[in-house]
Amino acid sequence: MSIKEDIADRMAARKPQSALTRAHALYAERKFERALKLFNVAAQAGIAEAEREVGRHYLTGEGVRRNAVEAARWFLRAAEKGDMAASRNLAGLYMFGMREDAAALTGASLFTQAAAAESENHEPDFSTALRWAVPAAEAGDTDAQLMAGFIYSNPKWPQRDDAKALPWFEKAAQAGAPQGHLGLGITLLRQAAGGAPEEAVAHIRRAAEAELPAAHYYLALLYDMGINLPADPALAAQHYGVAAKANLSNAQAKYGYMLFNGIGIKANQVEGESWLRRAGLAGDPEAAALVAEIYARGDGKLPPNYAEAASWFRTAAELGHQYSARALGLLYLTGTGVPRNPDEAAIWFRRAAEAGDETAKADLASLLLSGQTSPKLTEPAPVHEWFEQAAEAGDLVAAFNYAVCLSQGVGVERDDTRAAKWMRHAAESVLNAQYWYGIMLAEGRGVDANPQEARAWLQKCADAELPDGLIALADLCLKGAGGPRDHEAGRQLYERAANRGDARGMFALGAMYGGGHDIPTDRARALACYRAAAGRGHPLACLMLGRYLARGIATEVDLDEARHWFTQALNGGIAEAQHDLDALTPPASEAAPEASAEVEAEVEAEVEAEASATE
Repeated sequence: MSIKEDIADRMAARKPQSALTRAHALYAERKFERALKLFNVAAQAGIAEAEREVGRHYLTGEGVRRNAVEAARWFLRAAEKGDMAASRNLAGLYMFGMREDAAALTGASLFTQAAAAESENHEPDFSTALRWAVPAAEAGDTDAQLMAGFIYSNPKWPQRDDAKALPWFEKAAQAGAPQGHLGLGITLLRQAAGGAPEEAVAHIRRAAEAELPAAHYYLALLYDMGINLPADPALAAQHYGVAAKANLSNAQAKYGYMLFNGIGIKANQVEGESWLRRAGLAGDPEAAALVAEIYARGDGKLPPNYAEAASWFRTAAELGHQYSARALGLLYLTGTGVPRNPDEAAIWFRRAAEAGDETAKADLASLLLSGQTSPKLTEPAPVHEWFEQAAEAGDLVAAFNYAVCLSQGVGVERDDTRAAKWMRHAAESVLNAQYWYGIMLAEGRGVDANPQEARAWLQKCADAELPDGLIALADLCLKGAGGPRDHEAGRQLYERAANRGDARGMFALGAMYGGGHDIPTDRARALACYRAAAGRGHPLACLMLGRYLARGIATEVDLDEARHWFTQALNGGIAEAQHDLDALTPPASEAAPEASAEVEAEVEAEVEAEASATE
């Protein structure tokens, strides 16, 4: 600043009105700091126009650090003197989160609340905003009229009144504001209760013709859904595109989806993903979730990328998308795209559960039941309370889950009697509950033992081809519990479970064919069953397969392969496999002796011992 300019500023500062005039001139030259000093001189003298300008400087951060507290202070002073622009600006601050206590609007309380609003992101105070907007709106301030219409029509305001909103939007529209036409159109649409009157569409169209991005978005919705307009995906995509290019995130999400899937526009998956990504980064949870699903599925030209999917599921989950929270939990549980971490999985299952995702509640309960989480890292969740409330409301799946919590002591003291009660209730329609209740009856856990009734419930599960039910019913048939001892019926049930890929059924079949049961012994079939079950990680099947291979039962002796399966059995927790490993002849290349009758008898005895596990 030159000496001449400094002198001019000093001279103007001697008189408040001169200071105001020169401040306006300096502001027009974008010399904000000098302008603010002179506006402040005039404001200190009580000139409302200057007070409002000082407030605007603090609101926009021109020539001074942005400060909503100071902006509100100066707008209040000017508004109380009848400055309508200041009144409208003060209304705007309350619309965007400024609050006041029940105390008077003057003094420190307002500014303390303003500071809190700025730091804590308070909810809008529509009532106070309306108190300051209406006088300015009545004085003809178009922006204030739009504010009044917006507040009266806002669904988040308990005193919402569309009838009071319409006149304000109409005044703004008559003044040439496209937002007024948009407000009229949207409010009329809402009043139409399912059918949009032509007048509503006409107002939205006028706002779109004025290149208002939000109007293009709403017009696109009308074409997209066929509301009072012929459904036209091409026009919908066109208007979504205009709004998307104006950075409206909702439109970016819609436009990206249509581009990706070729709806109303030529498919372009790369560009569609790009628009969805932009919407997700702008805070649209649905768009972020769609990007995550694209990477998880690997649609079109985009290969599966689970690490990228996990990143986007996290973005969507942090924006409140409950499905994405559960999906992210599943990725952490399985170690897909992220390091396996059950405790992290529990965090995301819980977030989805607390948002109302019933499946996530069951996922979290199962995870806690499995014992995979660390008590030091995962805070116990009240899953039993969630399930109890839903169960008492008549949800039978929740009744089953609550019974499991009671049976296993998850979040509540174990209570087998209450568990059996709720399990019986859930068993009316929940297949897994029928299985659990059958087991409770067979074992006499929480109810009097009743093997005959247990068979009836397990038969329901077997009829539905539930592997757990097939195996449990087969066990009862072998033991003769609750009905006749019938090994052939048991064999058939094990076979049905095995045919469904269940390793337990495969092992049990092997044990039965190995001898000691009321069916013909068939070592070759036993070997095949053990091999199938061992291939699915069944530890006892690994042990028995190793013994067959080591002794040459129904196969050539193969000590190398036997060693492999004994090692697998040992790793699976079968301690006696170490004895079998130690007994192997060290050099696997030596000629293997033919299986003698004595060796075969020994193996048969061992097989019978293992088979007894099924009884």
